[in-house]
Amino acid sequence: MSQGPDRSQTADDPRPHPVMASAPAQALIALGSNLPDGTDGPEAIVAAALQRLAPPGGRLAAVSRLYRTPCFPAGAGPDYVNAAAVIETRAGPRALLAHLHALEAEFGRTRVQRWGSRTLDLDLLAHGQTVLPDAATQEVWRRLPAEEQIGRTPDRLILPHPRLQDRAFVLVPLADVAPDWVHPLTGQSVAEMLAALPGPARDEIRPLTG
Repeated sequence: MSQGPDRSQTADDPRPHPVMASAPAQALIALGSNLPDGTDGPEAIVAAALQRLAPPGGRLAAVSRLYRTPCFPAGAGPDYVNAAAVIETRAGPRALLAHLHALEAEFGRTRVQRWGSRTLDLDLLAHGQTVLPDAATQEVWRRLPAEEQIGRTPDRLILPHPRLQDRAFVLVPLADVAPDWVHPLTGQSVAEMLAALPGPARDEIRPLTG
């Protein structure tokens, strides 16, 4: 994603994950940028990252519009450019996450600050209907109070992303490409999660194109 904590997406999960899935899975990815990379601004960075988003053997299946989002916390940096994508891949969740982290690094991303500006942020939101590491752990992190999110980070990959349902800057673009995707634990679709957010939170996410 962009503005929120991203350390919940770690490739250091000690539990085994399949490197290659037996059948192609649809993975949901959130993209964000609010810092330039050399001469390229955030909009160009997101567009370039989309062209390389799918891992080897994968396919970029759908891309949202680009959106402008106020930085969080307010005043912490320039506005973000956000987008979402669906990729079809046989790569397992851990292998796909490693691919995303490598792509971030190529665009100059360093993981030293949980909230802050960055050239490129790629978050693995979901990998089909996979729940990791298990339903109980995912629920603990999904229900984590906002005041605890600052100081606590999981030590393994959590899927679906535990903050997915809370973030308009993720759900608004995601509704362009996967409105009918259903959370395997809550039973809510992307469209329903978006509708449940406060109107002002949805309204501040503005498309850059029609």
